[in-house]
Amino acid sequence: MAEIATEVSGGVAQDLHSLLSSPARDFLVRNDGEQVKIDSLKGKPIALYFSAAWCGPCQQFTPTLVEVYKELCSSAAFEIVFVSGDKDEESFSGYFTKMPWLAVPFTDSETRDRLNEFFKVRGIPNLVMVDDQAKVVNGNGVGVIRSYGADAYPFTEEKMKEIKEEEDRARREQTLRSVLVSPSRDFVISRDGKQVPVSELEGKKTIGLLFSVASYRKCTEFTPKLVEVYNKLKENGEDFEIVMISLEDDEEAFNQDFETMPWLALPFNDKGSSKLARHFMLSALPTLVILGPDGKTRHSNVAEAIDDYGVLAYPFTPEKFEELKEIEKAKTEAQTLESHLVSGDLNYVLGKDGAKVLVSDLVGKNILLYFSAHWCPPCRAFTPKLVEVYKQIKERDEAFELIFISSDRDQESFDGYYSQMPWLALPFGDPRKSSLARAFKVGGIPMLVALGPTGKTITKEARDLVRAHGADAYPFTEEHLKEIEAKYVAMTKEWPKKVKDALHEKHELELIRVQHVYTCDKCNEEGKIWSYRCHECDFDLHAKCALKEETKSNSDAGVEEGGSESKDGWVCDGNVCTKAR
Repeated sequence: MAEIATEVSGGVAQDLHSLLSSPARDFLVRNDGEQVKIDSLKGKPIALYFSAAWCGPCQQFTPTLVEVYKELCSSAAFEIVFVSGDKDEESFSGYFTKMPWLAVPFTDSETRDRLNEFFKVRGIPNLVMVDDQAKVVNGNGVGVIRSYGADAYPFTEEKMKEIKEEEDRARREQTLRSVLVSPSRDFVISRDGKQVPVSELEGKKTIGLLFSVASYRKCTEFTPKLVEVYNKLKENGEDFEIVMISLEDDEEAFNQDFETMPWLALPFNDKGSSKLARHFMLSALPTLVILGPDGKTRHSNVAEAIDDYGVLAYPFTPEKFEELKEIEKAKTEAQTLESHLVSGDLNYVLGKDGAKVLVSDLVGKNILLYFSAHWCPPCRAFTPKLVEVYKQIKERDEAFELIFISSDRDQESFDGYYSQMPWLALPFGDPRKSSLARAFKVGGIPMLVALGPTGKTITKEARDLVRAHGADAYPFTEEHLKEIEAKYVAMTKEWPKKVKDALHEKHELELIRVQHVYTCDKCNEEGKIWSYRCHECDFDLHAKCALKEETKSNSDAGVEEGGSESKDGWVCDGNVCTKAR
């Protein structure tokens, strides 16, 4: 949303009436058909809400905006105007019934288009705060509402600065009371519903704040491990307590989740939860923040340490983490292929014919571990590329093998996906998959881990290296990558640093090193390593296209399938839908 805010702020101010009206209309409408004169908005802060029923992120954001709107309208001058991006009136009407504010009539497409153009709307949901002269007060309304809700009113630059200064002060002067007590609540609750005064927690040696969402798989997988650690610490008489800060929006899910936990929590839907997520700059779930006896933050997130070391990570001090680092270093030095892949009687992987291949027969080879699944679109896009690279490496070095570690949900999916692969695999449902995922901290798939002949980890970023360099990345060692880098630098010595191209006469294109694949705007193939780029216009050309000659360098394109599907010229990804360019 920051990019949208920058574009919006460049708009030329004009009268709000002329912007919202048309020659045949001087009013806006409510969802019951009532007409409201545009002139009645004078003097009010206004938010223009660019949204559409077909947009998933919009559907998720609208209830939050409704709640904020109702809270503000009861005590402040404020209005929202819905500017629909819907494709038909039926969709508009159905969506508008959920909104208690005003809208530009759906039939006035000319005004809606003019507003989109004037405020340079490139993504939805988009909430632009303006005054009655159409001057932008805040172009990042969605982000502001998500973060601060009604507390950010009137959404001005001065108000945002005031909020930021208050947040900085709160972090500097943090105590347990400032974290857990609000003007309307000085207690937390136990799972039987009893209120526990925050004062009873003050002075404890260690407090953990667990940020969690009941419906999120990673949180539900983490909870049993944390329960085990919590119970062991209590048995050992440690002065330790946990308070759950739930970000769950379903009360039944919250209650069911809380029943499995022996610790305390903020009440469901407590307003303090989102403020604490912001206060601790939450970036992942689950997160377990550790506070010391003075209420100051000892560690911003020990969830990974709990996963890796369990109760050994306590009391989560810097000294303890230095100790764990030494333990990890020793474990890395002791790595062998058998230590990764052998567990009891499970001392084999599967060959393509279904035969068992002993792990001992793979010792001394360079190994890639491929964490993947058929249900994962990026995995399905990457696998054909990896098959090609695998075959090229095998032609050069027989002392190389790849092992598929599946996250598929059933045997049929595993079998169908594995039929496309020429390498080895762990059997479907093999318990070693979980231990390998923990050992290599697999947070997402596809992931490709490279092991050397001794079984030690070379890199966990082999996927990026394959995407960038193909089979030339093998054997993925730091020394080899330095050689590749030197070759790439040498290949550009005769290339001009800047070029002009007839396809993009507006600006010069600058030769840059790129970290990821891109699509050439001339031949529409994917490219890597080097691009002639216009940063201002997000325009890229391969060297071969920019220089109007074929090159044999590794900056040529390697085609890889994948990408987002568009709907009527829009592409939805995560929390935003953007116009396809």
